[in-house]
Amino acid sequence: MKTRKTITIVAYISAIIVASLWYGQNHGLLPEASSEEAVLYDALFNALLTIAFGLFLLVESILIYSMIVFRKREGDETDGPAIHDNFLLETIWTAIPAVTVMWIGIYSFDVYSAMRGNPTLEILADNNGAPIVNLAMAEARADEIPGQGEPVTAPSIASNQNQQNQLVAQVGDPPRPDEVAIDVTAMQFAWIFTYPGDVITAELHVPTGREVHLNMTASDVIHAFWVPEIRLKQDVIPGSTTNLLFRPNKVGEYTIVCAELCGAYHGGMKAQMIVQTEEDYNAWLIEQQEMAANSNPVIANRPNRESDSSYLQAHATDIAQRIGFDRPMLDQMQMTAHHHHD
Repeated sequence: MKTRKTITIVAYISAIIVASLWYGQNHGLLPEASSEEAVLYDALFNALLTIAFGLFLLVESILIYSMIVFRKREGDETDGPAIHDNFLLETIWTAIPAVTVMWIGIYSFDVYSAMRGNPTLEILADNNGAPIVNLAMAEARADEIPGQGEPVTAPSIASNQNQQNQLVAQVGDPPRPDEVAIDVTAMQFAWIFTYPGDVITAELHVPTGREVHLNMTASDVIHAFWVPEIRLKQDVIPGSTTNLLFRPNKVGEYTIVCAELCGAYHGGMKAQMIVQTEEDYNAWLIEQQEMAANSNPVIANRPNRESDSSYLQAHATDIAQRIGFDRPMLDQMQMTAHHHHD
């Protein structure tokens, strides 16, 4: 009888383990993984889901078993047996959760650091690469907010290449050759992407196999940059520069969304991230740089006496042609700016 019970318990636990492992790898809850960071994230997510699903099956099955086997029988008015103090069982259900939680914490921190969530560790681990330069750039750019009465032209927001070169010279270490640096400006309710060579677009173009470094700031309220397929999300804050680094590994088009409530048109604040091969990306960038060299308009010149809606209206056509905003987006931006001004 005891052997039979032992076999039953072992078979029961084995079934839970197999079911948990299968579900942890076949849940289908995440979108396609399109970056190297997504692979790390998915491995952690799958591990946590495997543990959670196993605990769910274990706890719920024990509850259901107890409800059926130990239910009160009709006419039974006796007390239950006075069972208490099972040292072995108490040790097991204390030790296993403790070890599991410690393992989850260590594994999570390892993934967090590998995804560059801990810049201090990154500098210590790679003190002759781009991270030092990137942090210096972020600090240097924190106060670069154009004044309301100053014209904002394409060169002033388009590229920080000269400043980057100066910072590299100061630090003494060159940036990684495979890194793509792009400036991102968030505004109600659009994303603006700025590349070296005075290239400004409303789409984010990145190559596969190279590290993408986004330097992000907002012009009005807090936004959040999120592409579900790369598994990374970062707040974009007015008056400050936040950084996001990732390495895309699959060609395709992905939707960028704002993950921070930023106003009435928050749900429509979307853009496209286009991941291209190295050759296609270089060809696209050269084409855009040639177009920018032939035309360098003032993106927005707002005197203090002119309202937000007025300057947006005056430059709506130029902006649409220059960086690809469509008419509904511009109309919504004008309505929002007019509302804030009033």
